[in-house]
Amino acid sequence: MKALSLPQTGKIQKNLLQWYKKNGRDLPWRETMDPYAIWVSEIMLQQTQVATVIPYYQNFLKSFPTVRHLAKADSSKVLKVWEGLGYYSRARNLHHASQIVLNHFHGTVPDNLKDLVNLPGIGRSTAGAILSFAFQKEAPILDGNAKRVIARLFAVSENPAKGKAEGLLWRLSESLLPKGDAGSFNQGLMDLGATTCTPKEPLCSQCPLRDLCKGKASGEPERFPTKTIRKTIPHIEAVSAVILKNGRVLLRQRPPEGLLGGLWEFPNWPVEEKKDLKKHLKRKVKSEIGLGVKGNEPIGSFRQTFSHFKLTLQVFRCLHHYGKTKEEWVSIQDLHLYPMSRIHRRIAEVINE
Repeated sequence: MKALSLPQTGKIQKNLLQWYKKNGRDLPWRETMDPYAIWVSEIMLQQTQVATVIPYYQNFLKSFPTVRHLAKADSSKVLKVWEGLGYYSRARNLHHASQIVLNHFHGTVPDNLKDLVNLPGIGRSTAGAILSFAFQKEAPILDGNAKRVIARLFAVSENPAKGKAEGLLWRLSESLLPKGDAGSFNQGLMDLGATTCTPKEPLCSQCPLRDLCKGKASGEPERFPTKTIRKTIPHIEAVSAVILKNGRVLLRQRPPEGLLGGLWEFPNWPVEEKKDLKKHLKRKVKSEIGLGVKGNEPIGSFRQTFSHFKLTLQVFRCLHHYGKTKEEWVSIQDLHLYPMSRIHRRIAEVINE
């Protein structure tokens, strides 16, 4: 990719690097040069706030301190350690990628763009972060924060999710990289976007690039970049059965791929109407699990918002009456051992109480 000749590049680099040296966030993954640890942090930071990630990052590395430890781990253990962080495909991809690194790269994280982006879950920006932070290579990044800072700095008004605008932002990001200190510059871009050049009400008076920023000069920095209009997400109503039998409860595991892949849950089914929920639940348990149940006492209503929909589960406690099933009967005391989504973990906690 041909570098752009940008006015004030040297000043942008100098101002941002000086600002980062004084104002950079103290984060645990910045205390290491281990490409595996940096890789883990970058995957966790996708779509998740820093404060949420820190304890998960520390616990994950304690559980899986090396690529080999992660690659050799059972997938259910990996999901359990990830539980609560959401977007579980990240954990599955990270686990799968660690096995590729172990088997094809002798356990050494690749130090080039081509091999990194071919690993599951690693895109160009994540690869750029690993290359610049762990290997001190001059590789650009374009995470959400960097995108916003660069779009405002150069008044790129087009939607950055569109191909042409995204291509321009990549060229700008690469052209700004200083020789020999790309890692600090990239960290500075991330921190500036996270703390100062925020989506709403940016703190322009505190920005080290304020005198160079075309977005600020326009008087409407928040106009850059154009925001993607979010679609209204659907609301799904469903019923769930907590089926008890001799101190045990029935769980089923979701398919390994797709939404919440590999996690365990209480059997549940969507409903069209809220009428006759108990009858609907009994029919579903009989037709899809092969069990007859009795009781059907309401436990409560549980809600969770996912990235593409909202879910409300009406949960009922019922007793096994007859029939056998291939699903798993789990001791109530052992529910904490099974990786679950947040909504099913709350149900499990209620049962334990």
